[in-house]
Amino acid sequence: MDLSQALLLFVVLAPGVVFTVISLLWLLGWVPKERVVSSITGIVFAASIFALAAIIWNVGAGPVVIKFRDWFAVGEYHFPLVLMADRLSLPFLGMTVVLSGLIGQFSATYLHRDGGFLRFYLLLLLFAFGSLLAFAAGSFDLLIAGWEVVGITSVLLVAFFEQRPAPVENALRVFTIYRASDIGLLLGVVVMHQWAGTASFAGGFPQLTAARAAVVGLLLLFAAAGKAAQVPFSGWLPRAMEGPTPSSAIFYGAISIHAGAYLLVRAHPLLAHSGLASALVILIGVLTAIHGTIVGRATADAKTSLAYASLTQVGVIFVEIGIGWTWVAVLHTLGHATVRTLQFLRAPSMLHDYHQMHSAAGGELAQTGKHLGEFFPERFQLWLYRWALDRGHLDTILDRLVIDPLLWLSRVFAKLDGIAFSEITKRREEPAISLPVDAGVRGD
Repeated sequence: MDLSQALLLFVVLAPGVVFTVISLLWLLGWVPKERVVSSITGIVFAASIFALAAIIWNVGAGPVVIKFRDWFAVGEYHFPLVLMADRLSLPFLGMTVVLSGLIGQFSATYLHRDGGFLRFYLLLLLFAFGSLLAFAAGSFDLLIAGWEVVGITSVLLVAFFEQRPAPVENALRVFTIYRASDIGLLLGVVVMHQWAGTASFAGGFPQLTAARAAVVGLLLLFAAAGKAAQVPFSGWLPRAMEGPTPSSAIFYGAISIHAGAYLLVRAHPLLAHSGLASALVILIGVLTAIHGTIVGRATADAKTSLAYASLTQVGVIFVEIGIGWTWVAVLHTLGHATVRTLQFLRAPSMLHDYHQMHSAAGGELAQTGKHLGEFFPERFQLWLYRWALDRGHLDTILDRLVIDPLLWLSRVFAKLDGIAFSEITKRREEPAISLPVDAGVRGD
């Protein structure tokens, strides 16, 4: 293993190792001080930044690939453990370590003396590990592992303030949408193995026919749309604002919401073979951008407004990917993630600045977008405003078509598990049948 491979392995594993060590020590009774936790987190991400800088300096010789043994193999199917840092994954790896380190430093003050201080930092480290694993994966198989870690940490941070029922309920909705959309990623990888024999892109990309590429591309688009809150899955995004502001910044302003875009950029060779898949990527992006723009103008709080602004920009990124402007999409992602993270972090100050501007202007600030409304009749404007207040009715659609059916299935399975458990318990509690003491075998 050369230096670049060792550095890549350090960057990916460092947050996960620190998370594991601190968690085990906490389970053994050690409660670290806030300064210790924040300092360790800062050191980890600072070291990762320097390691990535060294990798980028030497990446001109080609991508850095680390091949381990297969996790397991069954017949012709094998699960390869491959890490790869190439010109596509390196920008996302750099974005993750820089912005995660920034959030770690900001949260040391923001969550000072909060009861969930340690829990937040543990989830931040676990989230960074999942993101780095997904971006550095050399195959779709390993990408799924990081994808799932990002999803579960997102749900847990939405429910961070568990003492109130609303965060827990909204976290359950986010989890349900994630579970439903992740089916597309799982099925896409399964059919990729079935048709191409591999889901690895470390040494190339699986070559499929146009029809099969369309099927795989549509399945991956389904997963990417759910993770990136694209139409019709946009309803969960404003509910995810229940979490702390730093987690909203890192998840829905920077990294998690762009994971779907990374998946499509990585799978662009497949999308390029299918005009239908590319067209649907463009269509979903356009609809999401329009939806986010209209609904965002009717929101009543700063974080939700920023969330819909993020949704709009990610919709534009989807359009760029569908057109084939992959590097434009990558640069757009990096710029948008950085700006949106800073906007989320200073959202309270932004409101203070607005009030100062409003007072300095004598209570008169020009309305934005008013010239656009003049193109529509008044009755249509009122209908559009009501539609925006209800967030495009997407909550109702998701409730009826996704969330309620999945929750019903989960309750059914829970009852079946309860019945099976009670039957096993009864059998264990039944007294064993024993023969009388004087019973024996008689000769006659």
